[in-house]
Amino acid sequence: MNTNITNLLKEAQQSIDQSKDLNILDQVRVTFLGKKGKITELLKQLGTLPEAKRKSEGQVINQAKEQIQSWLEQRKSQLETQELNKKLREERIDVTLPGRRNVIGSCHPVTQVQDRLVDILSTMGFVLARGPEVEDDYHNFEALNFLPNHPARTMHDTFYFPDGRLLRTHTSTVQIRYMENHTPPIRIIVPGKTYRCDSDATHSPMFHQIECLVVDESVSFANLKHLVALFLRRFFDRDDLETRFRPSYFPFTEPSAEVDAKFMGTDRWLEMGGCGMVHPNVLRFGNIDPEKYTGYAFGFGLDRLAMLYFGVNDLRLFFENDIRFLEQF
Repeated sequence: MNTNITNLLKEAQQSIDQSKDLNILDQVRVTFLGKKGKITELLKQLGTLPEAKRKSEGQVINQAKEQIQSWLEQRKSQLETQELNKKLREERIDVTLPGRRNVIGSCHPVTQVQDRLVDILSTMGFVLARGPEVEDDYHNFEALNFLPNHPARTMHDTFYFPDGRLLRTHTSTVQIRYMENHTPPIRIIVPGKTYRCDSDATHSPMFHQIECLVVDESVSFANLKHLVALFLRRFFDRDDLETRFRPSYFPFTEPSAEVDAKFMGTDRWLEMGGCGMVHPNVLRFGNIDPEKYTGYAFGFGLDRLAMLYFGVNDLRLFFENDIRFLEQF
């Protein structure tokens, strides 16, 4: 029995010393001290020995067990220290490297353009006005002089709700709501989201507009032309910006015109937006006497102005939320 114990201790010490990680060490522990381990087998054999030898042999086996347990604990401590040192080496932080900066957000390019437009128009005496994006047919069409069979009322142009309400197709709805609750002189800016069933490189189902409305005595088309031309020059910071007004048609203005601009060095006229004198019927719907007051309105697509201002050729880039594109602004 003593010889067996001596050989067992040598085997255990060699196996423990050669254990390269904690998993192997645990397997060694099970081999020698587990329920079916070699020490356990020796303890089971005590019952076959004469009673006089059982006590002394049991003491020897228990001493061997304690010795193996001690070696296991020592080796475990060594391996844990080695693993910790390895982890510290692999995960060490070089405190001399520059730190990572927190990314600071900024306004969306369309919002930047909207703020710029509002700032410019505010210096011209306009005040900001807002209105609901979910509208009724009266404020979106009827009060703006749209005939019952006008194409803009059709389902393929307008987003309707089951109850007959709709997503506003233009910010002109705010003109009516404002006139209903205010008396002239009126001079308002109306920026906001609008919605139409359209989507391509230059159109989006949701887009932004900005409109201006002026109602007062003795307001003329000449006033409108001067203000629009001045406004566009200030927006683009171009005193040499050429503008022209082409006859057009809008239900809520008469006469109506499209506004184009041509930048110095180019031969192309670019469409900016629409304008015109407020139709007398629209003034009546706004509870304003068209015999006493006249007015004009002009509006631009914010997204289109943003494309021109920043040199972007695809409207969809503004709404795809690609941070690589947006962080340029």
